[in-house]
Amino acid sequence: MRTTAEQYLRQLDSGRRPDLPETTAGTLRLDVGADGCTDHWYLTISDQHVDVTRSADDAELVVRADRSVVDQMVNGELHPGAALLRNELTAQGNVRLLMLLRRIFPGPTGARHPRELGQAALARRAPGRGAVATREAGQ
Repeated sequence: MRTTAEQYLRQLDSGRRPDLPETTAGTLRLDVGADGCTDHWYLTISDQHVDVTRSADDAELVVRADRSVVDQMVNGELHPGAALLRNELTAQGNVRLLMLLRRIFPGPTGARHPRELGQAALARRAPGRGAVATREAGQ
């Protein structure tokens, strides 16, 4: 079942998010448009925490997009950078904060961290067949 941007942002807790850089702080406003109306979501990012409120206050970065585009980002189907390059969203202000959306929104269903893939590949290797043994055999 797909999650809408509104559902996701309403349930987003302000707990610690270790996937956010510790030193990054800023404010981001999402202007989500649909049916001639605009919903404003104000995200305050600080100390690996994200607080979400409904406000049209000025922010360091203002992102404007249709609801369908934001819903795709929330569901991990669209990267914010790709949406920006395709003119599916606009960003005004500190664009560096745009990439934090990728860390705030969940990733694609079934996606795994590259480190997990590497660890799984190493676990499949037979004992004694490390990189050193392979190099020695080739010499």
